[in-house]
Amino acid sequence: MNSTSPKSPALGSGERPWLKILSNYRKPHRGRSTFELAVTIIPFAVLWALTWAAVHYGFWWGLLLIIPAAGFLLRLFMIQHDCGHGSFFAHRHTDDWTGRLIGVLTLTPYDYWRRTHALHHASAGNLDERGDGDITTLTVAEYRALSRWGRLNYRLYRHPAVMFGIGPVWLFIFKQRLPFGMMRSGAEPWVSTMATNFGIAVLAVFLMWLVGVGPFLLIHLPIVTLAGAAGIWLFYVQHQFEETHWSSGPEWQFAEAALHGSSHYVLPGVLRWMTGNIGIHHVHHLSSRVPCYRLPEVLKDYPELRDVGRITIMESLRCVKLVLWDENRRKLISFREAKRLA
Repeated sequence: MNSTSPKSPALGSGERPWLKILSNYRKPHRGRSTFELAVTIIPFAVLWALTWAAVHYGFWWGLLLIIPAAGFLLRLFMIQHDCGHGSFFAHRHTDDWTGRLIGVLTLTPYDYWRRTHALHHASAGNLDERGDGDITTLTVAEYRALSRWGRLNYRLYRHPAVMFGIGPVWLFIFKQRLPFGMMRSGAEPWVSTMATNFGIAVLAVFLMWLVGVGPFLLIHLPIVTLAGAAGIWLFYVQHQFEETHWSSGPEWQFAEAALHGSSHYVLPGVLRWMTGNIGIHHVHHLSSRVPCYRLPEVLKDYPELRDVGRITIMESLRCVKLVLWDENRRKLISFREAKRLA
């Protein structure tokens, strides 16, 4: 255990002890951050180039390189995510411009996304504050109160083919081209979105000129779609699991919602690295200023956090059917179970 850290408090002992403890891990190592960025963006560029070379010379099996390229694009998004929290370099100007430049590759307007994501962190698990940067989740009572058309819409929205198939295409290619939901939030969302769109257009036109329109679309669109689907899946299982935490009114407490409303998604080492340790999501929500590469340190020093909200890959597959919050039993349930209870 870290010799400079105080004795571990018992789980659920309140907000103050954990926030104080995690403040010891908030300082990033600038050299390490630069290294993490380099070993992510360079392999991504190399894999993209190798995929084009394979297509250009007729080695169609080279399209398989799209899969690891998508993995590195996902990791770039995780670095952009840390920049949005001000945790990657812990220098506002450096974090912001790193995030903005990465946003051109991830098709995500940095300043617009950062604001919506901050709302998510501030209200995660609060039944009274749903809708900001979250996956829409209804309670059983709310679902039953819907019209037949409303229920059909919600069922379609929560269907895996829509959530993880159509959803990534809609979100990253279309929705994020305009600051939906923030039209009245001043100029920043507009400037961020339009500047990102301009950067995307310049990069796309350059690459189309360099490699051709067909090869560019054949390579880049699948990379973006795969990376987007993986990102949405991660975000989904980090909050949409059976024993997650939702509450309302004065019952909602930040630390309780962060610790028990976010999962610890246990992944193999390679996937854990590729996803920037974002599976340690309960710790991230407790203190979003902890850099991604320091999250494993927290679990090493405080092993009691390893079993909080723990979900394996096999268990996560069963989370797809959990779509409604049962306020009486305080857990997520499926449409079938809600029908049975009725």
